[in-house]
Amino acid sequence: MDKYILSLDQGTTSSRAIIFNHNGQIIATEQKEIEQYFPKPGWVEHDANEIWETQLDVSRNVLKNSGISANQIASIGITNQRETVVLWDRATGNPIYRAIVWQCRRTSEMCKVIDETGVKNIIRDKTGLLLDAYFSGTKIKWLLDNVPGLYKRALNGEICFGTIDTWLLYKFTGNHCTEPTNACRTLLFNINTGKWDDELLDIFGIPYEILPEIQPTSSFFGTTKKNLLGAEITIGGMAGDQQAALFGQACFDIGDCKNTYGTGCFALINTGKKPAFSQNKLLTTVAWDLGDGLEYAVEGSVFIGGAVIKWLRDQLGLIQEACETDSLANSVEDTGGVYMVPAFVGLGAPYWNPDSRGTILGITRCTTKAHIVRAALESIAFLSRDLIEALQEDSGKRIGNLKVDGGASANQFLMQFQADILGIPVIQPELTETTALGAAYLAGLHCGYWDNKDIIRENWNVKNIYKPKLDLYKRRVIIKNWNKAIKSTLDFRL
Repeated sequence: MDKYILSLDQGTTSSRAIIFNHNGQIIATEQKEIEQYFPKPGWVEHDANEIWETQLDVSRNVLKNSGISANQIASIGITNQRETVVLWDRATGNPIYRAIVWQCRRTSEMCKVIDETGVKNIIRDKTGLLLDAYFSGTKIKWLLDNVPGLYKRALNGEICFGTIDTWLLYKFTGNHCTEPTNACRTLLFNINTGKWDDELLDIFGIPYEILPEIQPTSSFFGTTKKNLLGAEITIGGMAGDQQAALFGQACFDIGDCKNTYGTGCFALINTGKKPAFSQNKLLTTVAWDLGDGLEYAVEGSVFIGGAVIKWLRDQLGLIQEACETDSLANSVEDTGGVYMVPAFVGLGAPYWNPDSRGTILGITRCTTKAHIVRAALESIAFLSRDLIEALQEDSGKRIGNLKVDGGASANQFLMQFQADILGIPVIQPELTETTALGAAYLAGLHCGYWDNKDIIRENWNVKNIYKPKLDLYKRRVIIKNWNKAIKSTLDFRL
């Protein structure tokens, strides 16, 4: 009987389930979108129950529609949108409030108040992160401060906290655990010790009682309840989406770099067994723990990447399908001088300006929707370039090529433009679903489905290489104009 790995990929806009074989190929996949809630400007929420129900549905459907039985699944890997916060009742398993999403900016002012106490360097040294609303810690504090009676219940051990990996694990198994790639994004985890940190908990006023147990990224997390999928299946790997993508891209060596083009864009470079601290406002993060200690990466995050395409479709009505953007962008010679900075929820690395708002500059009577669409796609590449340049400065090494993945990496115009403004080849693997694949590999390594990382390297194959075509002079001009657009965005205040 053939065996497979089931990967659960719970993202910002959808829940997916993908079955992989031993060659790292997709056998079957199912996906359901989840609702986005925007109760106030800058606030973003999800329904935690909907996250669970859609993830369970696609897991059942992918087994049913593929004809693969639950008994053929050797292990399950979970990967997830990071920093998103769920608090739930330990006794009932019911969420206390909607999930507060990583994009949510409601705690920006709280971060400023905490920063005034002079703890910024403590947080940076212990977590590798900046004090920002992006991360989980202030989201947890907001819930404890704003839901009546919640703090007291938390002290009494009645409340569980989890990022989405922990929430799904709890619903599948009843276990309350996480692992370092998610824990390190909370502002509560000490990346030097690999443990929850008492001083950080005191800074944010968060009770230890709500925290999940931390164990290695590739390890035994429990077995699914039999009534859910038809069999008790081991969950053997969990990782935040960007670290899972780094693993799925086989970026196992120091200096290996990838960029994921999802709702946001996330560039990571492997820095090995020692944490490297950025001089360019990038983040030091845990890459994974395979059971032999923490390994690290430096990361830069663009808050709005592929989400700008969804905005063009849903808010502006300029397109009906995301795939239209490629042909529209190619229908014009350039943007006609239009530059878009999609700072809808502030600017991430290397700027870290939570007060920025999106701008479209250079519009004339000749501007068409094709120019706007092209400028939107180019903005994703420009923001990613800013990250890659900062990663190079921090690592002290020239990045020779960029591995790419994520949904928007299928856009040929975007990938060619990315290569053009970076001046290096952009390499797209045969399988762009490397986030789900990374989670599968982590689970499969634990159960022996794959023996070692060398086999994973052998599974990795190139689909496309986009080589730079833009001449140096033109590249310099458009980058100079982009920098002007960034400056205008940073200068604008409501």
